[in-house]
Formats: sequence, structure tokens, C-alpha cells
Amino acid sequence: MKLIEKRYTVEDYEKLPEGSPYQLIEGELIMSPSPSFEHFKSQRNILRKLFETILDTGRGEVIFAPFDLYLDEQNAYQPDLMVLLKGSTAKIMSKGVYGAPDVVVEIISPSTAYYDLTEKKDVYERAGVKEFWIVDPLRRSFEVYQNTEEGFKLISKAKEKGKVTSELLGLEIELSEVFEGVEL
Repeated sequence: MKLIEKRYTVEDYEKLPEGSPYQLIEGELIMSPSPSFEHFKSQRNILRKLFETILDTGRGEVIFAPFDLYLDEQNAYQPDLMVLLKGSTAKIMSKGVYGAPDVVVEIISPSTAYYDLTEKKDVYERAGVKEFWIVDPLRRSFEVYQNTEEGFKLISKAKEKGKVTSELLGLEIELSEVFEGVEL
């Protein structure tokens, strides 16, 4: 006897109560617990830099969690940060962003790392996200991936000190700025 595994869709996801701690990842509802304070501070510090570089200069929009990102019928996420540059093919609607943002930032936590680094990364690549940033507050590391014809390629990384570069945004970020105030 074979058990039938239920695959969920965006329609199912949208029926969840507002604020439900779930993401729809490849047709599965995955619980996402609240992040740590270190996660929050790293997000805030990157957000500040993106606001200065993108929002305040009128180059686009910066969106932070919790706000839904709809990539297809089986994938609805709440990335930590998204950047949509002017002219982006992604559309901002009242319920969320539809289509691939130019930049997606995932700040990994022990409870989300598997999905952020594997399944979600694959979907971001397939959907056409131009840059994917992975930030790990516990390891104090930051990686920038660029979507190429061969898929995501690591173009910049730093651990503990140094800086990373976003070619798409023309931006350098010092790790000391990202992890400022992040105590372990």
C-alpha cells in the first residue's frame, strides 16, 4: 500500500491565516520559526545599506520579511530581503512580489539552512533571480552568487572580515557593517 503525499499549491498557501509561520517550498508547507536576534541585527544592517544604495537613490525597491514572494505554483517564500531594480520583471502587488526579484538575500539560521542552501537556492536560480546572497551570522560569512547561463556562480565571499561585492548593484559591503552589534 502506497501513501499519497499531499502537494500544496499557492492556492492552498494563500488560505493559511495571515502571519502563519510557513513557506511553500516545492509543494511542501515548511514551518519557519522566528529568527534569532543575531539574524535580526544582520538583516537590519544589510537593510540599512540597501536603503542607502537603492531606495534613497531611487534605483528601485527594497523589501524585507515578512512579505511573500511567489515564484510559481509550488513556491511561495518570505526571503529576508529582496531588491527590485527599476525595470524589473517582478511585480509588487498587495499580497506579495510575483516573479524573480533582481536580488534575494537569505540570512541562514540552523532551522532554515538546509532549505535556504538547497531547494530554495535551486528555485531562485531556475526562476531567474540575478543575484543570490547568503549571509550566515553564526559563521560571520557572506556569499554573493550571480545567475549565469551555467546557473549560480560564486562571485564574491568573505568570512569574519573583509568585504563582498555586488556587481549588479555596484555595491561593496564590509562584513564589519553587516555583523556590527552581532554578539555570539
